[in-house]
Amino acid sequence: MYPVTLTGRVVTLREFREDDAADVHAIIGDDRVTGYLSFDSRTPAQAETMIAEVIERSAQAPRTEYYLAITLSDDRLIGFARLALGGVKAAKIGYAVRADRWGGGYATDAARVLIAFAFNRLGLHRVTAAIGPDNVGSLAVASKVGMEYEGRLRDHVFTNNAWRDSLLYSIISRS
Repeated sequence: MYPVTLTGRVVTLREFREDDAADVHAIIGDDRVTGYLSFDSRTPAQAETMIAEVIERSAQAPRTEYYLAITLSDDRLIGFARLALGGVKAAKIGYAVRADRWGGGYATDAARVLIAFAFNRLGLHRVTAAIGPDNVGSLAVASKVGMEYEGRLRDHVFTNNAWRDSLLYSIISRS
């Protein structure tokens, strides 16, 4: 299934393009954002490499991930959302938004659209999210989209020179 474009209430999720690298770097090069992610901040060159790899993986068949740009009506990238397929009818979801766009409901809208895509178009049964315990914004997103707390994954991620726990949330298809 390529290319994918998903429309939410306030955001559109679309495939990445090579010209997204600077906007991606504004996210993955910002310690305020990556402090909550599973990797450390990246350089502009690493952002370019990331985009090239995502574009390459998006064309693979079968597709194992949907790593999509979060954009507004002007098509400017303000974040990204990822659905990584794994297990039996299952996937992991992740998302990030530029720090200067936090609090606008963009991650919630993107997560809601991606979960609907997972259940309604991909026929998945379960979607999980592993969230850092201090990531209050992401915990709120998980709650708003109907995810339920399952437990704590101890020393789950090594980032910023330290091990970090993750809180596991999930949502199950109602159909």
